[in-house]
Amino acid sequence: MFLYLYKSLLRQKMGFVFIIQMTADLVLSQLHYVVPEESKHGTFVGRLAQDLGIHINDINSRRLRIVSKDGTDYFQVNLQNGILFVNRIIDREQLCPEISICTVQLEIIVDKPVQIHHVDVEIEDINDNYPVFPTNEFKLSVSEVMLIGSLFPLEGAIDPDIGTNSVTNYELSTNEYFALDIQTYTHESKSVQLVLKKTLDREQTPFHNLTLTVYDGGKPRLSGTQQLLIAVQDVNDNAPFFSQLFYQVSLLENALNGTIIITLNATDYDQGQNGEIFYTLNEPISQQLSTTFKIDSESGIIRVDGEIDYEKRNFYELQVAAIDKGYIAMTGHCKILVNIIDMNDNTPEIMVTSLNVPVPEDAPKGSVVAVIRVYDKDSGENGRVNCHISRNLPFIVTPTLREYFSLMVNGRLDRETLSEYDIEITATDQGSPPLSVTKSLKIPVNDVNDNPPTFPYISETAYIKENNPPGSHIYTVSAIDPDISQNSFITYSIVDSTIDGIPIYSYISINPENGKLFVLLSFDHEQVSLFHCRIKATDAGLPPLSNEMILYIFIEDINDNAPRVIAPLPNVESDVTEVIPRFSKAGLLVTKIKAIDEDSGYNAWISYEFRDLGRNVPFAVGKHTGDITLMRQLLESDDDEYRLSIVLKDHGNPAMSTSVTIVLILADNGQKLPAVRKKDKGKDFELPDENIFLIVSICLISGVFLLTLITYTILRWNKYTQEIDELRQNTLCPSIAGSWTYSQQHQYKVNLNGLPPKNDLILFTSNFPQSSLTYGNPFASQVSAMPKHPNPDWRYSASLKAAMQGAVHMEGAAVLRGAAVGLEQQWPTVSSATPELEGGEVSPPVGAGVNCNSWTFKYGPGNQKQPVPQIPQDFPENFIIPGSPAIISIRQDQQAAPGHSKSNFITFGKKEETKKKKKKKKGNKNQEKGNNQPDNNDQ
Repeated sequence: MFLYLYKSLLRQKMGFVFIIQMTADLVLSQLHYVVPEESKHGTFVGRLAQDLGIHINDINSRRLRIVSKDGTDYFQVNLQNGILFVNRIIDREQLCPEISICTVQLEIIVDKPVQIHHVDVEIEDINDNYPVFPTNEFKLSVSEVMLIGSLFPLEGAIDPDIGTNSVTNYELSTNEYFALDIQTYTHESKSVQLVLKKTLDREQTPFHNLTLTVYDGGKPRLSGTQQLLIAVQDVNDNAPFFSQLFYQVSLLENALNGTIIITLNATDYDQGQNGEIFYTLNEPISQQLSTTFKIDSESGIIRVDGEIDYEKRNFYELQVAAIDKGYIAMTGHCKILVNIIDMNDNTPEIMVTSLNVPVPEDAPKGSVVAVIRVYDKDSGENGRVNCHISRNLPFIVTPTLREYFSLMVNGRLDRETLSEYDIEITATDQGSPPLSVTKSLKIPVNDVNDNPPTFPYISETAYIKENNPPGSHIYTVSAIDPDISQNSFITYSIVDSTIDGIPIYSYISINPENGKLFVLLSFDHEQVSLFHCRIKATDAGLPPLSNEMILYIFIEDINDNAPRVIAPLPNVESDVTEVIPRFSKAGLLVTKIKAIDEDSGYNAWISYEFRDLGRNVPFAVGKHTGDITLMRQLLESDDDEYRLSIVLKDHGNPAMSTSVTIVLILADNGQKLPAVRKKDKGKDFELPDENIFLIVSICLISGVFLLTLITYTILRWNKYTQEIDELRQNTLCPSIAGSWTYSQQHQYKVNLNGLPPKNDLILFTSNFPQSSLTYGNPFASQVSAMPKHPNPDWRYSASLKAAMQGAVHMEGAAVLRGAAVGLEQQWPTVSSATPELEGGEVSPPVGAGVNCNSWTFKYGPGNQKQPVPQIPQDFPENFIIPGSPAIISIRQDQQAAPGHSKSNFITFGKKEETKKKKKKKKGNKNQEKGNNQPDNNDQ
């Protein structure tokens, strides 16, 4: 009992001392700020200068500066405005693990005078961690005789956050037997116990499966779950119990094995075997706890039994069970909270979390090659690490987030220069003395297709003798590619081209793998002596790169053509006969042999010489010219005929030759040519096959052209006859009154000389029935009976007149009738231009068509009783019909017949004919007027 009172008094004193210490810290601290964890760089903390009473202008002069007790640089002061701001992101769980109030203590030092101000910046926790249970399942055995209200300790959840962001509540799935009892001892520990609220009956329900859910108080609210597997046992007795529900102890890192942590003492009111107690760590126990601590089952002493490493774990929570030895064992529980004090004993560690190798040689600057995690298990300055590369390489290490660094490309890579880089990365902490570690990385460079194949020369030359066998190998091209793998695999091809219209592929081929060139046919130097081809080398990269070279192929000549005679006789099989007068003098050029050799060079150099030349032959042949000359004056004793055989030989190896026979006949003046000569000249000339094919082709084309022309003529004639028939059915005629008006039914287009129809001239149908029309001139018989000179202006054939008649087309037109008076209401009246017969030709009547030379219209009123208006002075005399050579002439008839009124006329004629009329003689003009007067009277 005394021991219990002593422990209670001791706990009260310790609490009082703790409260006094906290009050003293607040009093000594001049300023206190609060900033949330994970705040970004530049986050506002407080107006430090203003709160300390320092004027902004004195900040620089008084050299305001910050010194933290632990040497960290989490905060900085803006010397321009005196604002305290976050310098780098702070993780409260990393900075102050398992500490409810995380405070960074700063000392603000100013000069003139020297002052030191204490500033505490509290790191406010945010809800960034989920609460979790140690295990997903918790097994529990409960006796069925347990009383209602019995408590069963459960594993509490762990949440690195603190305050309201830490574990605040537990919930149990709905059931009728168990409930939760949550006890909060300190801000760091909560006790969760299962409370029996209804007597268990193992025979009814031997097993209970419940879900335990834990919640924190943060926003947003986070949660975790655990399955409770409860087995009901048939046991009923008093359970042992401890003097305290939990115990708190502190332990130095690296404590030796066997170090005593605490001695436990449990009490059991039972007696005998049921009151005997042994101690054990509560199940389930993690592997780490079982290898780190051990408990003496008889004495309850807990000792260190393994490595204590702050960096691995800085807080332990042990569940200790005191179990009696009764038949149905009863258990008492307590919790041991062990806090580990850190020591500086770890070097930095480098771990490559991501390595993207090989690196393409065209990787741009800033490409991430590897992501490296560099961390130090120590805390504070001893755990802050810097990272760098040991030598100058096209790479750089830059920090990213917290413990991570990125190895990035910082220069141009070229696999052809260096295919692999050995990089040494050194990480050094900021402890004293600093500890460092080095890690080597091999960064291979991956090839990309950045080099096209290259030929040794831009152009090369190959030679092949003509008459080569097809398929012969003539040349091998070779290209190199400094790339590797498929990027250096080269295929060869010939660029598409033609030689005299023939594709290059018909001449040569290439092996795409080794670049060997083969000829596909036998070449003839006389046809093709030189040609070139472009050879492309393409690699297999993506995208493929290529390069080209030009190969000039010379066809070397061989002596495969004999000389060929082209003059004086192209056919060497025939003899050439020449006649020489006997009085010819020496030096006479008798004839000249012209020959060619289709070879070239020495193979085409021809020499001429006689074969089997007899004695006293007065002729000689030029060795290189082929000239046959008379060497001496001819004698009477010379033969009348000389048959000379001349050999034409080239200078090839072996030489080839052709022979020709020249027959020279010596004749006196006036002597007839022998029959042999006439026979030679009378030979039929044989046409080559090419000429025969040309003649046949011309005949076929001419036949097709004639057939097309005949077809076109027939079609045009059918169209012409149809137009004549349509024209005859139309009602183109003068009215009884002699005037023309618009009709609602028809409109005529005049098409002259076969040109496309245009709306240049519109003729109008009569408003009177066709029965009232009269054809021809009523005075035609009288006029025709009078002898007249033929009118040269109207001398046209009947077919031409018919063509002009067929050029009149009828279409629909609008109605416009003339009024009683006024010039604008009057319309021309048509009359036949030449009613008389001229030159044996008859002009068609007006109803059937209009004469192609001239049309005459009467310009007058529709009613003959009304006076005839005169043509205005400004009215144009001549009109030109667009699109045709015809003109319209408007004139007054000065010689009207007696008894007829004076009338005006419009005459249609051709421009050229009008010009001719002006040049006619005066007698012809009078005759022409006489011919026109009956027409006027007729109107």
